[in-house]
Amino acid sequence: MSRPNEPWRLPVADRATVRRAGLALIKADWRSMVVVVLLAGLAAVAGLAGPWLLGRIVNRVEAGHASTSAIDQLALGVLACAVAQLVLTRFALNHSHRFGERALARLREEVVDRALALPARVVEQAGTGELMTRASMDVGTVAGTLRTAIPDVFIAAMQLLFVFVAVFVLHPLLGLWALVGMPLVWWAAHWYLARARTAYLAEGEAASSVAEIVATTAEGARTVEVFGLRRRRVRDADEAIGQAYGAARRTLFLRTVLFPVTEFAHSLPVAVTLLVGGYAYLDGSISLGVVVAGSLYMWQLVDPLDRVLMWMEQLQRSGAAFARIKGIGMVAAERRSGVPAPADDRIEVRAVHYSYVDGHDVLKDVDLTVRPGERLALVGASGAGKTTLGKLLSGADTPRTGSVVVGGVPVADLAAADELGNRVVLVTQEHHVFIGSLRDNLTMAAPEADDERLLEALAVVGADWVKDLPDGLDTQVGSGGEELDAAQAQQLSLARVELADPHTLILDEATSLLDPATARHAERAMAAVRADRTVIAIAHRLQTARDADRVAVVEDGRIVELGSHDELVAAGGPYAALWCSWHGRGATVDEGRAG
Repeated sequence: MSRPNEPWRLPVADRATVRRAGLALIKADWRSMVVVVLLAGLAAVAGLAGPWLLGRIVNRVEAGHASTSAIDQLALGVLACAVAQLVLTRFALNHSHRFGERALARLREEVVDRALALPARVVEQAGTGELMTRASMDVGTVAGTLRTAIPDVFIAAMQLLFVFVAVFVLHPLLGLWALVGMPLVWWAAHWYLARARTAYLAEGEAASSVAEIVATTAEGARTVEVFGLRRRRVRDADEAIGQAYGAARRTLFLRTVLFPVTEFAHSLPVAVTLLVGGYAYLDGSISLGVVVAGSLYMWQLVDPLDRVLMWMEQLQRSGAAFARIKGIGMVAAERRSGVPAPADDRIEVRAVHYSYVDGHDVLKDVDLTVRPGERLALVGASGAGKTTLGKLLSGADTPRTGSVVVGGVPVADLAAADELGNRVVLVTQEHHVFIGSLRDNLTMAAPEADDERLLEALAVVGADWVKDLPDGLDTQVGSGGEELDAAQAQQLSLARVELADPHTLILDEATSLLDPATARHAERAMAAVRADRTVIAIAHRLQTARDADRVAVVEDGRIVELGSHDELVAAGGPYAALWCSWHGRGATVDEGRAG
């Protein structure tokens, strides 16, 4: 049973979806797969020739009319076949590993695309641990399968098929006895497969719970300390770890049944072939060479069957991980094409309700129109819903009910469209420096921009420190490279905004981490580049609101006032109270208007 505070889980893809996705990975690089099939088939045929030639040697020696040169030629044939099998297997594995790496690269790109396309509400509900384990641990599990398990299992399966065919061709009686252990293998595999998917999905979910507990406790360590929540967090962690331990024991139990049973089952045909073949030889119905060759074929079954069964556990684990990975795409917003161009740049919010948790709206019946070229400030107490409204205006999320449109087109559709570019950009206090060159960090906003344009954007936001970088735009930044401080990282983010060239900027205290002098310089630079743009400022400093064309006051998820700074101060309502409070208790409305 899940805990009451356990986050909502991302969905898990069903078996049919996983099969289709797996086939899509193969179809995307089918030529490589054809090469692997041919090489593996040739390697299997080369492996079959050795026991057959050994059987010929035994028969000739037994008959007593084999010359030394003939035996030497057959022995060289056995050696040549062994070398050929080794070389062909090596090339088959090489091609299959390369295929796996290419498939893994495509999968990782898909995971990143789908994760970035997740609505903010979904990320909030799922928690960081859930998304982190799917994007890291689950991808790592699938990576191991694509690199090693699938190539090895595929080649082993080819060898098994060819060996069984060879035994039947050698002698039908031996072929029938070679199947003696297969019913036991089938039963063990069927028993295991019927339980493995559920068990490994539970193990992955338990790992997500542990990661979530660790991540949230680390992020909120000070809050835990201040409110004395240490015992509660330890209790929750112990419970999550206990569930993970139980899930791991369940999968371990499945393996302790599968492996011993199958080890016995696939060793049985070797003993039976020797026993039955020996009696048939004494009876004169089978030659000694056939018995020897058949026994060697049965011995050849042991290694590939061992590999298939050993990798079965990895395939089930990775199948569950793949289902969790594909589940991200089940809620991610798809990149859309064919979205109509907006009639104009007017933003209209109509009857919007929004909730992070069902039954608790943080925005309630919000109506707002933002005119093209307008400077609008959103103000209100912390938790009033300003940042949430900013996310909806930018298309980062969609309302529970109501609509947010730009020129008659839903802004979320524009955000997910391929061809219309970044028309509305949200700039928050959070910023990120990606591992790579400074040029890479900038061109993600404008892939076609040349160096002159990149340097111009940096100059606009006052990033003079670029001149001191050892390799200019080619300087490696981020982890392992040139470390940028908070102010420089934020200037880099603002430069991306300038390069993206949106018609509407939504600023959530975008210059809050800059020192006062740099912040004023950056704000002046931003004012210059946004002269013909709509600007929506989520203002915590009311000086920003004073300079706006209009001010919208958000209170308890509603817009309770809308007008110019002077109009709202004169009205003596919530905004006037905020203004007076910001200037000090002794300030009057007249002083506020004069300020």
